[in-house]
Amino acid sequence: MDATTLHLHTGFVVDEVDPRIFGGFLEHMGRCVYEGVFEPGSSHADEHGFRRDVLGALARLEMPVIRYPGGNFASGYHWRDGIGPKEARPTVRELAWQSIETNQFGTEEFLQLCRKLDWTPMLSVNLGTGSPEEARDWVEYCNAPAGTRNADLRVEAGSPEPHGVPLWCLGNEMDGPWQLGHVPAAEYAIRAQQAAKMMKDVDRSIELVLCGSCGVQMPTYMDWDQEVLGRVGGLADYISLHRYVDNRAGDTPDFLAVTNAIDRQIEEMDAVCRFVQAKRKSPKRAYLCFDEWNVWYKNMEMDGAGKHAPHLIEERYNLEDALVVAGFFNSFLRHADVVKIANIAQIVNVIAPIQTRGDEMLLQSIFHVFEMYTKRKQGKALRLAVDGPGYDGTWNGHVHYVDTSAVLDGDRLHVFVSNRSLAEAAPLRIAVADCDIVGASQCEIVTGPDAKAENSWEAPDRIVAEPFDDVRVGGGGAEVHLPPLCVAALTFELA
Repeated sequence: MDATTLHLHTGFVVDEVDPRIFGGFLEHMGRCVYEGVFEPGSSHADEHGFRRDVLGALARLEMPVIRYPGGNFASGYHWRDGIGPKEARPTVRELAWQSIETNQFGTEEFLQLCRKLDWTPMLSVNLGTGSPEEARDWVEYCNAPAGTRNADLRVEAGSPEPHGVPLWCLGNEMDGPWQLGHVPAAEYAIRAQQAAKMMKDVDRSIELVLCGSCGVQMPTYMDWDQEVLGRVGGLADYISLHRYVDNRAGDTPDFLAVTNAIDRQIEEMDAVCRFVQAKRKSPKRAYLCFDEWNVWYKNMEMDGAGKHAPHLIEERYNLEDALVVAGFFNSFLRHADVVKIANIAQIVNVIAPIQTRGDEMLLQSIFHVFEMYTKRKQGKALRLAVDGPGYDGTWNGHVHYVDTSAVLDGDRLHVFVSNRSLAEAAPLRIAVADCDIVGASQCEIVTGPDAKAENSWEAPDRIVAEPFDDVRVGGGGAEVHLPPLCVAALTFELA
């Protein structure tokens, strides 16, 4: 393969990287909560019932923000069911996933988990079967000082000081007919505006995420977003985007080219935000919150059949999936000026980087890619000019073989690169126009024998991050030799 050159300049900055783009999502679905982060009966359980092994793995991912409790689950969830003495909490039939919910894990348990792992909590209110007033009351419970009805419920639960939850989602996928309480855009906008006003009246410091259209495949795409942004106005700080991608066609090159579609979705939604801002003649614009994203298509089991913690959508991830996850991160970094929050769905068992089986734990291929990025998440995203060979995806269009992003952190430069070729190595030259690369350190790579290679209970370390030494620094730049189907994270020192 002909060489690719990545041209950079430290003055050509997209924006400061918001670390929250490396967030996660914890939903009451399947075994994400129960038998995931929370399993009092496990030999790994701590005094609060949290699994030490799972929490240790999650700590490695350094997720700054976690969205909870859903997802579709949120549209039927009443937060009061999950507070107070555990023996008094109701067991209910949960309709989003047709499961039994015991409510043994609720607001206090989630916020305790956030403190353990230094997560910023992000709560999704129920605007499906719930009311704007119920949403307002939850903010009071979490954030108001003692002395009022809902805040005193928190005190009774053992938390005298406010939790200070800063991020709140105004419902979930409300344009989807599958959603409990699904309504047209105009009606959702009224609910969201009412909830947003009351929630910010309780705590003016909070930031709100407006429910956007739940996917590019929806007939509501962009029309919904324009209408609800226009009606809710300056009360919204962000609008949500969702995207799940797949390789049902068995076309690996096109699957790896899906970065084009991710870039396009971000740019189209940003255009809607800018249009509404201009139409409103407002100094404030909404930014993007990509609060559900992942690869998902192999396991589509979503009916819990009336069971507690059923096995639902427990996807096994392979090498090509890991490259696509890297592609999501590269796209977020390339659009750091507009994407401010993102949450991989989900964090344990349910389409997740971590799986459990009894007291065992498995780290999937996407775990190792995620960890490589989050270790290098501080700094300013740089604009890129890529000069090199490429190919045409069947549906996703033309892409370079090398997919990339770059972050400048003081006198260090982090470069993330993927080689999408199935068979050929990719020579790469990195050139920084206004300074010299003088050293390389902490270079890592994730690769494997073929696109379908994956970790399993029998072979848990088939796809892992390993030190990468095929990096040469000289002449003010760097030369890298990327093997086929790989993701590399490279840290350089600048003069």
